[in-house]
Amino acid sequence: MLPTARELMEMRVLTVDPEASLEEVYHLFSDEEISGAPVVSEDGRLVGVITATDLIRAVEEERDTARVETGYFRDLLPYSAADWSFGPEDFQNRLGALRASDAMTREVIAIPPEMPANAVARLLRSRKIHRVFVTADEQLLGVVSAFDLLRVLEDLKD
Repeated sequence: MLPTARELMEMRVLTVDPEASLEEVYHLFSDEEISGAPVVSEDGRLVGVITATDLIRAVEEERDTARVETGYFRDLLPYSAADWSFGPEDFQNRLGALRASDAMTREVIAIPPEMPANAVARLLRSRKIHRVFVTADEQLLGVVSAFDLLRVLEDLKD
């Protein structure tokens, strides 16, 4: 018999508060060596997911917005090469002002704890994702990753 999501899931999940700054999210990802985390409200509801890709997208959008402000960039001066490192001094502050809720993906793929492993694998493959969140009544219970599914294969008898 195949294990269920409840049997596969990791219950110790690092989460992000919707009001956490993107700078805080970046440090969490860096310190914990992770590339994504669920965004969970104060009452424990899963409200989104934020990934390293979301952070990059937010930085790009912030940079593009700042470029419009022509007085900031030396690449707009004669004989100057484009160089982002000489951008606005307040860029870090502006990035710190952005919140996880500003950059997160709100469409979260969540599964019930009873879902069998083969259905979880099919979902991950069809949606081209690496992890899925296990929830009950919008409350985060855990996460099942592709690595958790590999454990099922490892445990099969030869």
